Amino acid sequence: MRLAIREAERALEHDDVPVGAVVVHEGEVVGTGHNERELRQDPTAHAETLAIREAARALGSWRVLDSVLYVTLEPCSMCAGAIVLARIPRVVYGTTDPKAGAAGSVVDILAQPRFNHRPEVAGGLLAAECAALLVDFFSPRR
Repeated sequence: MRLAIREAERALEHDDVPVGAVVVHEGEVVGTGHNERELRQDPTAHAETLAIREAARALGSWRVLDSVLYVTLEPCSMCAGAIVLARIPRVVYGTTDPKAGAAGSVVDILAQPRFNHRPEVAGGLLAAECAALLVDFFSPRR
């Protein structure tokens, strides 16, 4: 999660919301990403999608099996969908997202029994540090 926090801090360099993600496959980092929506002017350029794309390229497969996705903020519905489609077996997130969280806060896409894949999910790892990044980012803007 510390690597994901470092990724989130990189988003601040281009004034994006500080969210970071890291995909670890069998103990090795195979994908990293941080929010680049503002940088790319792309609504899909979330930390998780960028990290998953990089991991898939590194593994040579759209199935990102035997991996863990670490992300500083609970995934949104788009990212949760990408996690399910990539067959990522485990997701660990930092802080919850009470406005758009799709791992239990608003909806729970990752536990949807009708999908053919349901990853193991753990939340709250380094939650205070992850939340502080967001609070510090949004405080002067509100």
